[in-house]
Amino acid sequence: MENKIKLFENKVVRSHWDAEQEEWYFSVVDVIEVLTESKDAKQYLKKMRSRDLELNSNWGTICTLVKMVGKDGKLREIQAANTAGILRLIQSIPSPKAEPFKLWLAQVGSERLDEIADPEKAILRGADFYRAKGYTENWINQRLQTIEMRKELTDEWKARGIDKEKDYAILTNEMTKAWSGLSVKDYKELKGLKKENLRDNMTNIELVLNMLAEVTTTAISKSKEPETFSENLQVAKEGGSVAKNARVDIEERIGKSVISPLNAEDKILLDVKDVKEIEEN
Repeated sequence: MENKIKLFENKVVRSHWDAEQEEWYFSVVDVIEVLTESKDAKQYLKKMRSRDLELNSNWGTICTLVKMVGKDGKLREIQAANTAGILRLIQSIPSPKAEPFKLWLAQVGSERLDEIADPEKAILRGADFYRAKGYTENWINQRLQTIEMRKELTDEWKARGIDKEKDYAILTNEMTKAWSGLSVKDYKELKGLKKENLRDNMTNIELVLNMLAEVTTTAISKSKEPETFSENLQVAKEGGSVAKNARVDIEERIGKSVISPLNAEDKILLDVKDVKEIEEN
């Protein structure tokens, strides 16, 4: 599963890439909101279906339930449609934004095909995303490496039969706790975060240690080939403990914890060029 947040005219459109069908699915409610600026997209959808009988009769084939992140930050099954379905939906929405949105759909599809053919383009787009948000080049390079290592770890977990989001979360939490001494929840609280991505708010050193935990967990898993969830959990703890040893060594040398309350509100400070900077912030 690959869920993404896409932007059309700076408005969020939740999206999901179906690898098997090689198609994007878009949140119907989000599409209606960006095209109509309606404050109640669900009510607008209800009225639209009552007006367009053909659309209503074919609704089951146009839309499907797809797990995407809800406004509460949790995965929810929401109504979604692929590009063809969204184009059909647009026919029932009188909006001056219809044509620009069609072009946007085509661009999203084209970019995904480009990324499949040349994965480097996905990396470059990721760099552009963080660059636009004001992160430093050094931090961006580090962050992109962590994304690659994270994917290798999740691919390894999938190979070991881990296929539920909650199980990924549990394994990640135990690994994080093993190397940092904090659960993901406590780590986010330290940084003053709510729904934000924890890694996007880590310093360079935190990213490196987290990546070390993930790389080590992947290597141990490939070596031990765990078969049960409890065995995978133990491997995650072992991988995290290796990064913990590195963290403790660094902290003994600088005399201060590298687990930082800094977050992306000051992106420049996240780029720690010298361990002495940790003592100054």
